[in-house]
Amino acid sequence: MWYQQTLTLGAKSRGFHLVTDEVLGQLRDISRINVGLLHLLLQHTSASLTLNENCDPTVRHDMEQHFLQAVPDNAPYEHDYEGSDDMPSHIKSSTLGVSLLLPVQKGRVVLGTWQGIWLGEHRIHGGSRKIIATLQGE
Repeated sequence: MWYQQTLTLGAKSRGFHLVTDEVLGQLRDISRINVGLLHLLLQHTSASLTLNENCDPTVRHDMEQHFLQAVPDNAPYEHDYEGSDDMPSHIKSSTLGVSLLLPVQKGRVVLGTWQGIWLGEHRIHGGSRKIIATLQGE
């Protein structure tokens, strides 16, 4: 069986956000999957999806601080038409990626104890974000 739907995440400030509940809460057909896979594709080039710490928010803060230093807004980028945070956002998106492939078992995504789905919002004002969720399984 295959199921596909578009998920919408509400607008977030720049930084890393734990969005596990926001994503999984929108999946209508996951309860129908006994064994399968969930593929998530973020349809944006200035944000990212990653799997990381789901408990301590200081990890998300430290991750943001790392990327602000590693990929600064004020570098001499040629692509700057949409503001100083645009090109760094593209770099961060490509570095972290925009998709996740997660196992599904008995109607639930199987994550490690301390794992959660993160949205990396790399724009200062990114707006809402769309994810194409594809469920495959039996």
